[in-house]
Amino acid sequence: MGTPKLPETMKAQFLDAFNTPYALRETPLPKSTSEHDILIKVDAASYCQWHLHPPSLPHIGSHEFAGTILSTPPSSSFKVGDRVGVPGRGFHPCGTCFECLHDGWPDSDPAGFSVYCPHAKNHGINSDGGFREYAVVDERQVAKIPDGLTPVEVAPLMCAGLTVYAALKRCELKPGQRVGISGCGGGLGHLGLQFGMKMGYKVLGMDAADRPLALAKSLNTGAKIVDVRVENAEVVKKQIAEEDGKTEPGEVGLDAVIILPESQKAFDYGMALLRNHGKCVVVSFPNAGFHVNAGDLVFRDISVVGSLIGSNRVLKEMLEFCAAKGVRAITRKFPLAGLNELVSAYEKGAGGKLVIDMGMK
Repeated sequence: MGTPKLPETMKAQFLDAFNTPYALRETPLPKSTSEHDILIKVDAASYCQWHLHPPSLPHIGSHEFAGTILSTPPSSSFKVGDRVGVPGRGFHPCGTCFECLHDGWPDSDPAGFSVYCPHAKNHGINSDGGFREYAVVDERQVAKIPDGLTPVEVAPLMCAGLTVYAALKRCELKPGQRVGISGCGGGLGHLGLQFGMKMGYKVLGMDAADRPLALAKSLNTGAKIVDVRVENAEVVKKQIAEEDGKTEPGEVGLDAVIILPESQKAFDYGMALLRNHGKCVVVSFPNAGFHVNAGDLVFRDISVVGSLIGSNRVLKEMLEFCAAKGVRAITRKFPLAGLNELVSAYEKGAGGKLVIDMGMK
């Protein structure tokens, strides 16, 4: 299949100044600068809170998008017409640093590429993202979209989905064990509920606002959903003890908990639900950090670890899991010209994931 004739310019949404609306205008098509570059026509691009904090302006946001390949390098394993999902991280890694060369961790990518490379660019953060009609991306960072998934479904998975899927893997649980997801009604959390249940875990979802709680319950995943504003952690833990038939205080509780909100109260609530020797996986990073009770670490042997994103290997695994198990984000679609309406909906607390669908007019 040959490369289709391309226009000289494309439409893109620019953020020209902080606290101002996006501006839709024409701009030249991006150019390839690496032997690993592929050109895609963007089909869908999802919105995330990180679009509020670009390091430089003007800026094209979205670090979670999907598109169709229009051109590839000669030696590429992809072909024109392939549909791919594009996460933000891993655009032009150096290939020679410690992160790029270390392939010994679980789920690491082959030596020479790493999503953790400190020298790589990040689409939608310090490099142009997906709120445009065309994009140049690194073939090593993308994943082919399985049959049965649409670009609108895939775009939110490139950050929200991959992040919470990788966090669940960091829990290192077996089917039948218990995991808690704090912030279960948000963009990451509502996907985490689905992943956790489909992985065979006993899932406890926690949130502290009416709309996220309603969204979490509407999924009908079978997970237990807790309103932390009215249900005390000790009461919830007692319920777990009764369900599991356990009486020793140290063995009662969750095997792992994932902390998504930037809230000390959420962190403390999740820690209180862990059994002895449990694991707390932190995904959020508030400016003030989290206060950790040393007694939980010393006397209860609780481990606290962080989880940022998943490797390209995990990305491919996650997409296959979603296609096979029916995991989908709750989405609301907008056209590219409607990005400012999308931002307004986000600021009003719209649930699920808000996505630009390039096919909408």
